[in-house]
Amino acid sequence: MTELTAKDIMTEKVITIGSDASIEELSEALLKNKVSGMPVTDSNGELIGIVTEADIIVRDTDLHFPRYFKLLDAIIYLESFTKFRENLKKHLATKVEDIMTKKVVTITTQTPVSDAAQIMLQKKINRLPVIDSDGRLTGIVTRADIVKSMTLKK
Repeated sequence: MTELTAKDIMTEKVITIGSDASIEELSEALLKNKVSGMPVTDSNGELIGIVTEADIIVRDTDLHFPRYFKLLDAIIYLESFTKFRENLKKHLATKVEDIMTKKVVTITTQTPVSDAAQIMLQKKINRLPVIDSDGRLTGIVTRADIVKSMTLKK
């Protein structure tokens, strides 16, 4: 029995959004398509990011400045100032490009399903875009696809 690959279980008709779409358009697309996230592509179909419901939620949360203390005229932050800056950017966002994750974890069509599952668990992500050698989006594998694949036999 050969192991299933991403090509065997991926969804080929991927719902995507452009980076210049508004947050409102993104929210409507997520609700309409009953998905919790989607890849962001450029006009050539190349993957440039991924955006999820969590990114929208961060935008709508109360923003607080990281706690800090002063020591010998230096400010020492008790929380990540970088994370604060990222959250501030998302809080002020009006476009998908402002809240999307740019460093996307991807797989290829030949990635074994067991590897895809391991990546999802390690990275704590729910979906893996499948790209070709040119960086174009060819499909997507979700946690639900992984679960369904457990019932498939080759």
